[in-house]
Amino acid sequence: MDFPELTIRIISAFLVLLLLTRIMGRKELRQLTFFNFVSGIAVGSIAASLVVNQNLEIWAGIYALSGWAILTIIMGVVDIKSKKARKVIEGQPAILIKQGKIMEGELRKARLDIDALHSLLRKKNVFSVTDVDYAIFETDGTLSVMKKEDKQTLTKGDMHIQVIKTEPFPIATEVISDGKINKSNLSKLSIDENWLEKQLKQAGVNDISDIFFAEIQKDGRLYIDLRDDHIPKQ
Repeated sequence: MDFPELTIRIISAFLVLLLLTRIMGRKELRQLTFFNFVSGIAVGSIAASLVVNQNLEIWAGIYALSGWAILTIIMGVVDIKSKKARKVIEGQPAILIKQGKIMEGELRKARLDIDALHSLLRKKNVFSVTDVDYAIFETDGTLSVMKKEDKQTLTKGDMHIQVIKTEPFPIATEVISDGKINKSNLSKLSIDENWLEKQLKQAGVNDISDIFFAEIQKDGRLYIDLRDDHIPKQ
């Protein structure tokens, strides 16, 4: 392989990679899902082959790299547009600890053992499962932890204040996503669609398709984010 050809290969791989990273967005490494991670490795491998593998013709390497980039971008668009596709591509968060109890079935599904769970908790400065109210294993491999009220920073326990739970719900819960009602979550909260529709009307929303995201807070209030941010909220 002569230097002019090597130069062309380097520039071609560099430009295609630069274009791909600009289009894919600015996710930090710790925010990448398993699919993003694998896709990044594949793109890097193809780019490396394009540069150093003289048996791979330049046009073939550019075609392979561009093709993989296009497929990655298409999957990213599908991921944004379709919640069902997002679940297939990225999976969904798993509740590993619920109301202080370890969900063994969810641990098995996530292919984690109790030692791995303790390790993830320690990274959140939690050294005892008894301090945890909820722990959710995110699709990017991180663990989100909500401590029990008497174990949170500047704890009421340290101030000898008795904790009295007054919130009707244990955790903020999604009820609408991408204009569609999450009937499963409504059922878990023992709430029907009629109640939800009344709350939406009181907020001045007449069409569920106008809502991008809505969740019920612990105190029972309904948070609404409209699909078009310029639509006034009431």
